[in-house]
Amino acid sequence: MVKFAQGLSHPFNLVNAEMFVSTLRQYRRESRAAQESAEDAIALSVEHGYPAELLVTTTLRYWAMAEQGRNEEGIAQMQEGLAAARATGTGLILPYFLCLLAEACMVAGRIDDGLSALADALVAADEHENRAYETETHRVRGELLLKQDHSNAAEAQRCFERAIEIARKQSAKSFELRATTNLARLLAKQGKRDEALAMLAEIYSWFTEGFDTADLKDAKALLDELGT
Repeated sequence: MVKFAQGLSHPFNLVNAEMFVSTLRQYRRESRAAQESAEDAIALSVEHGYPAELLVTTTLRYWAMAEQGRNEEGIAQMQEGLAAARATGTGLILPYFLCLLAEACMVAGRIDDGLSALADALVAADEHENRAYETETHRVRGELLLKQDHSNAAEAQRCFERAIEIARKQSAKSFELRATTNLARLLAKQGKRDEALAMLAEIYSWFTEGFDTADLKDAKALLDELGT
């Protein structure tokens, strides 16, 4: 895609191609690669004056930085990006941005801040009728609840189940796999290994490629653990 855009010699198309690649890499949890694509898009956005693309790719860059250990800097800059999105009326992107912020907060151990961001994400999804990242919002909330206190296991389970339900309705198999892996891991800790193994094996068997991606590697590792 990027090579095709480069061949067109059209900066706007190239910026959007780099932004798409960065977003894809974020979805695949490839933080370093996502940062590199985002930085290429940022340079082009600044050079040619594309403020919306600059906002998105800057947020992706700081998410990637937070994932790689520069937590506080990444979180602070993402919060600035959210403020800018609100100020410019870019409401459609808010659920995605807020979920990325929550993930960064989870890495930093800022559980309450992460949960607050997800509550805002659900409100923004309702306001703007943007459900594209709703699955991840519920899934990440489940993860945060477990990190907050293991007594939240029942509520976390409901979050994972809700994420799976939405993913199935949207035919979002990658998000379904991610949420099912979380749920299977939780069930296994509760002694329900057979149930966990069956549900994870079912969604894992749907995939025919991409086995080098982080989500499929995580799922396979858990399947191997449950099968022993």
